[in-house]
Amino acid sequence: MTLKYDAVILGGGHNGLVCAFYLARAGLKVRVLEARDIIGGACVTEEFAPGFRNSTASYTVSLLRPKVIADMKLADHGFRIVERTISNFFPMDGNYLKLGGGTARTQAEFARFSKKDAETFPAYEEALEGVAEVLRALSLKTPPNAGGGVRALLAAAAQGRPLMGLNVEAQRDVLDLFVKSARDFLDGWYESEAVKAAFGFDAVVGNYASPDTPGSAYVLLHHVFGEVNGKKGMWGHSVGGMGAITQAMARACALAGVEISLESPVSEVLVSGGRAVGVKLAGGQEIAADIVAANVGPALLYRKLVKEADLPADFVKRMATFRTGSGTFRMNLALSELPDFSVLPGREKAEHHTSGIIIAPTLDYMDRAFTDAKAGGWSKQPIIEMKLPTTVDSSLAPEGRHIASLFCQQFAPELPPAADGSARSWDDVREQVADHIIDCVTQHAPNFRGSILARQIHSPLDLERKFGLIGGDIFHGRMSLDQLWAARPILGYGDYRSPIAGLYMCGSGTHPGGGVTGAPGHNAAHEILSDRSLFGRLLRRA
Repeated sequence: MTLKYDAVILGGGHNGLVCAFYLARAGLKVRVLEARDIIGGACVTEEFAPGFRNSTASYTVSLLRPKVIADMKLADHGFRIVERTISNFFPMDGNYLKLGGGTARTQAEFARFSKKDAETFPAYEEALEGVAEVLRALSLKTPPNAGGGVRALLAAAAQGRPLMGLNVEAQRDVLDLFVKSARDFLDGWYESEAVKAAFGFDAVVGNYASPDTPGSAYVLLHHVFGEVNGKKGMWGHSVGGMGAITQAMARACALAGVEISLESPVSEVLVSGGRAVGVKLAGGQEIAADIVAANVGPALLYRKLVKEADLPADFVKRMATFRTGSGTFRMNLALSELPDFSVLPGREKAEHHTSGIIIAPTLDYMDRAFTDAKAGGWSKQPIIEMKLPTTVDSSLAPEGRHIASLFCQQFAPELPPAADGSARSWDDVREQVADHIIDCVTQHAPNFRGSILARQIHSPLDLERKFGLIGGDIFHGRMSLDQLWAARPILGYGDYRSPIAGLYMCGSGTHPGGGVTGAPGHNAAHEILSDRSLFGRLLRRA
């Protein structure tokens, strides 16, 4: 090994850049190794057709922690978020629902479906916000680690305090959200199927599960603890696409002294004497480092990049059952015009075009989508979220043209065998499935299919090959109760450390989980720097 660094980061996604920034700011010599020819991991803006650019994987922003934004001075590097006027638009057969735009406006919309639900909404909003506030605080805290001695006891006591400070009713809300299905939770609040669907959609985003699955209510909560421009619970569009976020992060890293290498795929984490000592690139070059921080998912890290012989047998066994696969099929489309919805006609830009457009009218619809996917590989009527970024950011397409992001659920990470028992690959059916999804949107907007000029398809297999997302999992691992908080990725290693000294995890496969948050990168850097301090070394021995 001829090159030596204090730390190397595997993967130049947003969490890897955040981790690199904090380490470099503390004085460490840091190098980021990114396999692709563009920085940002799955948080990128790319040209997918001549003149048409889009956020090709992650596509909307809310969860990025304000502390990370402030510490990295991202606004100085071009970071800017445009807020949605309304959050979501749900076209239905003969009707529609708009969600967002303030409490009073949402109540008025709900009243068209149920006066009782309109009256209930403020209490629901208050209950969710109370729990979300606790999550916001916990997102930048390292979970207490099982068997972690004094350090774990201190962390558990500190993190339990906000929960114990909640009143009994709020504590009941916490329990409900962590253990109930989304349907059970929402049935306790609302009577209208349309209103329940408006909130239940968040429970299946990136979650290969039914809204009837126990614990799915937590995924609903995970998607509401964000904020945009200081406004809690808001979602927005990153001007220039999601890649503008990671480009701003890369500039902040460069100013801090981070070295970023593109087209540098890592083939192996090098271990000697039970300690990580560097990495080997796919081309054979070895890079020495005291610290290796992996922004890739746990499944990729421990099944492909670390030799099994370097890991404890029980850890290998547990990681073999670590669940991935978010049921996601992702498309980017170039459009000649905006969709003209039957229930809200018009091809000129209107507020519903600037929102998240959700095709998922009931919880039963969402449940059928999941059961279809389990049985046949994909949904007969998939759950579709469409964003039209050019309605708020015209720089992404030629004048008068538009782009559409289609985030679709439920699609099996691995296809079941064909009727004759033969194996099937997503490569065999990706075009057919893309056509099916477009047909589903066209049922609601008859001009949609005819407006498509070009398309880019990301099946679950495409997401794995292109972005390193095993099983196409946008969260680096299921957000199920057994893979959350101190048990993410597995119990005993929820504190960003691994069984190998010097090897850390800093990606979405750790607490607090998926989405563009920056929290895992922030927290992992804190633990790395703690371990390098004398106090940290003494505390870990306690």
